[in-house]
Amino acid sequence: MFTLFLSQMKAFIYKIAQMGELIYKDTTEKIIGCAMRIHPYFGSGFPEIIYKRALIIELEKAGLSYKSEISKDIFYCGQFLSKRRLDLIIEGKILIELKALKEVDNSCYTQI
Repeated sequence: MFTLFLSQMKAFIYKIAQMGELIYKDTTEKIIGCAMRIHPYFGSGFPEIIYKRALIIELEKAGLSYKSEISKDIFYCGQFLSKRRLDLIIEGKILIELKALKEVDNSCYTQI
């Protein structure tokens, strides 16, 4: 569920912040604000693409640049394995992997 991921994302970011200053604090806070505006509008239950398109609208309104569905090569020991699509890269420095699930498990974090 989108709500669960947002709350876990906030908890994760604040946990990192306790360890030290966030590298991109201002941008991260803007992204969280964009995401938080989406959930009250839609609630839960929509496919990931709906939340992604809404987030893109909010990012544009916030003046944040983004790239969507960037293809990256995956290597192991110098050998090409596959390609992987990244959901969003914000301001060329922050990776956003969207999930629309009832529960977020460790596989969601390892995917990043």
